[in-house]
Amino acid sequence: MYHFFAEHENIHDTYIDIVGTDVNHIRNVLRFKVGDELLISSGDNVDYSCHIDTMEENYIRAVIDETDTRGKELPVQLTLFQGLPKGDKMEFIIQKAVELGAFSVVPVAMQRSVVKLDAKKAVNKVKRWNSISESAAKQSKRSIIPQVADCCSFKEAVNMAADYDLLLLPYECADGMAKTKQLVESLKPGMKVAIFIGPEGGFDQKELDYAIEHGCEIITLGKRILRTETAGMMLLSVLMYQLECLDI
Repeated sequence: MYHFFAEHENIHDTYIDIVGTDVNHIRNVLRFKVGDELLISSGDNVDYSCHIDTMEENYIRAVIDETDTRGKELPVQLTLFQGLPKGDKMEFIIQKAVELGAFSVVPVAMQRSVVKLDAKKAVNKVKRWNSISESAAKQSKRSIIPQVADCCSFKEAVNMAADYDLLLLPYECADGMAKTKQLVESLKPGMKVAIFIGPEGGFDQKELDYAIEHGCEIITLGKRILRTETAGMMLLSVLMYQLECLDI
């Protein structure tokens, strides 16, 4: 079943109006007809199973057949603070992070980041990244569209996570999986967790010191050195598995 998102003002008691670019996609790309079924999400963890009732030039009206207030979101908000990588790796990271359940992604310009974004480039990049997040959310049938925030410095990122319940920072020089295991198993519904991933060059020592001073837990992800585009995905996968098991 194809998946779309609708704004709150377009969601009514018995029907939902789809507007904007999705109208053309449904009518002319997917070539849907009256009676075809859709999955529509509100963006706040509520899903609606619907069928098309009316197709007009500027909107499509879908009748609500069933409402699922449980949604498909993890019981813990996972925010990925990703050090800016080279090339188009950020697009891949965002796509996979959304598929794995990240609540939001924050691009972070770190000391050893090769990529340097000026203000104009940053605006266009963030717009592109949010488009990728929306596509990934539709594909993976998320109940929300995770936001990709504006790029910030490492200190700003750590300060942003000041009120989070747990701050995790994988580091290649850390050792012992016992601490990692204990922290992963400590997750409880309703928590907010920050994951800090360094760029290709890793973390600068001053960044590590600042992170530790502000409550970051330095953990290991194993004996092998993971690339920046792999480390976040590995940890998100482990956390997703742990959290999904809480719902069994």
